[in-house]
Amino acid sequence: MDLTDKIFVAGHQGMVGSAIHRALTKRGFTRLLAKPKNDLDLRNQHAVNSFFESEKPAFVFMAAAKVGGILANSRYRADFLFDNLAIQTNIIHASFQFGVKKLLFLGSSCIYPKFADQPIKESALLTGPLEPTNEAYAIAKIAGIKLCQAYRHQHQRNFISAMPTNLYGLNDSYNPENSHVLPALIRRFHEAKTTGKPDVVIWGSGKPLREFLFADDLANACLLLMEHYNDEEIINVGSGEEVSILQVAEHVAEVVGFKGKIELDKSKPDGTPRKLLDSSRIHQLGFKPEVTLRKGIRLAYEDFCKRFTI
Repeated sequence: MDLTDKIFVAGHQGMVGSAIHRALTKRGFTRLLAKPKNDLDLRNQHAVNSFFESEKPAFVFMAAAKVGGILANSRYRADFLFDNLAIQTNIIHASFQFGVKKLLFLGSSCIYPKFADQPIKESALLTGPLEPTNEAYAIAKIAGIKLCQAYRHQHQRNFISAMPTNLYGLNDSYNPENSHVLPALIRRFHEAKTTGKPDVVIWGSGKPLREFLFADDLANACLLLMEHYNDEEIINVGSGEEVSILQVAEHVAEVVGFKGKIELDKSKPDGTPRKLLDSSRIHQLGFKPEVTLRKGIRLAYEDFCKRFTI
């Protein structure tokens, strides 16, 4: 990418998109295309085509998606499937139609089978059943991967796909029902601290293991891939470290300053028991996360306190 190339970051208002936008700005790229979702509905094919036809971006980072945690994925399956299929199909097809040089599609680690061998290699895709609690989102993302590969085969387009692990960071969503586990914990422990609540209840046994990556680290990985990765095969992006949900809760409680008890509601689902990506391929390209989990939680909590008054 040249510093004067037009670059479209789809989803630039979200956590991942804003991190990519920051990384590009920091590197000196001067022609970043950013359209607020109120001005450009990515689910609208005509609107997306008109935008691409007028702006003609050279590179596209596909970070736009409808996202959420276990509850949101279970409750709004139709929305997660339709919205994500529409968003990614419109952008990928418009990128083909209007001559985008290269597109990076961001998927998710939830595309892999629920009981995939750990750590999960890219070759595990479509080798077993998905985790039911996020099946709709996963199916949409798998369709996006296959669409990128299809355009490579049929039209020789350089469309690549990366699969990040669980993400958190600045500009995250803290919706009490729809957010992912880490931001949800930040909000709940903060509320408990400010209201003097004696305990915080977390879903499940606390035993499931998760891998987390700070969004700005992912953004650096995305720039690396856009500049140096051109393969058809999907590529994992993770930290290589895993921690239990209970340990995450304890870290959040410490950072927030909550002194009460952590209770486990074992009647609620755990989700996938373990999810650690094999990220050896991107690590061989030179990617190394810079933000530790404890530091990342502190940065995320500082951002939360700036953005919300609860």
